[in-house]
Amino acid sequence: MLALQASSDGVAVSKDFPGEFEQMVLLSILRLRDDTYALAIIREFDREVGRRVSRGALYKTLDRLEGKKYVTWSTEASTPDRGGHPRRLFTVTPVGVQVLQTARVALFRPWDGLDSVLGQRPA
Repeated sequence: MLALQASSDGVAVSKDFPGEFEQMVLLSILRLRDDTYALAIIREFDREVGRRVSRGALYKTLDRLEGKKYVTWSTEASTPDRGGHPRRLFTVTPVGVQVLQTARVALFRPWDGLDSVLGQRPA
C-alpha cells in the first residue's frame, strides 16, 4: 500500500512510488485514455519516450503494477483475427493516479530554485 506522509509544506509525499519505467508505463496508459492493450502501450511508449520495449518487459511490469494495485485489467472479446485469443485491456486505478501525482511532486521538488544553474524546464 502507498505510504503517504505530509511534508513540511503540507503536501503528501510517498516514500514508495513507482520507478521510472513503471511511471512511464502508467503515463502511457493514461495518455491512451485507459482500457488499452499491450501493443498500443508499446507503440505509445516508443512514440512518446523514444524507447523500445519488449512485450515480455511490458507484461512483467504490468503484472507488478497490478500487484501494487496501480492498474487493473479486463478482457476484450476474442476475435478471429487474433486466433480466438482475447486481449487484456489495462486501466490505471485511482491509487495509480494518486501515486503518480505524489511521484511528480517528489521528483520536481528538488528542481526548484535550480533554473539559474540548469536552465528553464522544458515545456
